[in-house]
Amino acid sequence: MRQTQETLRQENTTSDSILYIAFELSNSTWKLAIGDGTKTRYVTVSARELEQLEDEIDKSKRHFGLKGTVQVKSCYEAGRDGFWIHRYLLSKGINNLIVDSSSIEVNRRKRRAKSDRLDAGNLLRLLMRYHGGERQVWKVVNVPSVEDEDARNLHRELETLVDERRRYRNRMKALFIQHGIEMRNPSRRDFQKVVTSLRTWDGKRLPKDMKARVVREYKRLRMVEGHIKLLKKEREQRIKTEKTSSSRLVAQLRELHGIGASSSWVFVMEFFGWRKFRNRKEVGALAGLAPSPYASGGYQREQGISKAGSVRVRSMAVEISWCWLRFQPQSKLSKWFNERFASGGSRMRRIGIVAMARKLLVDLWLYLEHGVIPEGALLRGK
Repeated sequence: MRQTQETLRQENTTSDSILYIAFELSNSTWKLAIGDGTKTRYVTVSARELEQLEDEIDKSKRHFGLKGTVQVKSCYEAGRDGFWIHRYLLSKGINNLIVDSSSIEVNRRKRRAKSDRLDAGNLLRLLMRYHGGERQVWKVVNVPSVEDEDARNLHRELETLVDERRRYRNRMKALFIQHGIEMRNPSRRDFQKVVTSLRTWDGKRLPKDMKARVVREYKRLRMVEGHIKLLKKEREQRIKTEKTSSSRLVAQLRELHGIGASSSWVFVMEFFGWRKFRNRKEVGALAGLAPSPYASGGYQREQGISKAGSVRVRSMAVEISWCWLRFQPQSKLSKWFNERFASGGSRMRRIGIVAMARKLLVDLWLYLEHGVIPEGALLRGK
């Protein structure tokens, strides 16, 4: 005999009942897929309207016949909204997960239907499977604390300013080249005096508007360079004065020859400072330096590194690996590279430096976590 609606409602109010919520976020609206394990309710709320969100959660509890104290579990994909929604949900007693969107299962058909409603429903099903014990259905993002997240702003702003400085310089050089003039150093302090004496290919003065434009570009360039100088000074000041664990790790990394101010700061603030690694495999995987083999039956192919981790850390690790060869030539890692790749061509050296970058990150992790100095490496002042 079929169960009545009242019987189902009584079963849903047991202590084992869970309300699941999946968010599909956009700039103007949030699509919510809400379910109790048997049925699903779809709701659309205005983006960032938290009171409306709370009302819809309460309505869903009543809709499914759940108690007000029922356990609520939610998820959404990592993206532009960052971590503030996660922190808000935790403050309301909701167990939330932030999911790496690239790890979510998708239909492999040539044409597949896609909408916010379908995506939210798929997230909801995966959320239920995850809490049901299938931990491999996706990858969960490790959320930093507010302090750790804020500490990343300094070097990321510095990175943006360096790119902006490069754009200004290249633009000024290109403008001069259009008139047959080579300007090697647009940042020179006497630029505004020099620009008045420049002549085009036919010996004429610079056109009025072109001259005015490069002068304005120069002023913007000098302003950006001033900001870069201030940020670098602030970074050094923090390392000297602050007594945080991150500052100590940065200072510890800089004791190694070949590790400078920028690399040590990026490694700690983006990678080693707040993340906890259990083994060397996790270090390589998070940097995107893990292998990605493809094997099916008798077919085997090596696809190279996964590139699934932090782009900043991976690019910095490769750059510092070249520096390590120069400043730590007697280290075990440098000797390993020279024995296996130095005698090969440029292609083999590029492949080898990526493999060395992974090994270097592991050695730096062991150095920071357990105090194990990389074999054969030199410390500053020794």
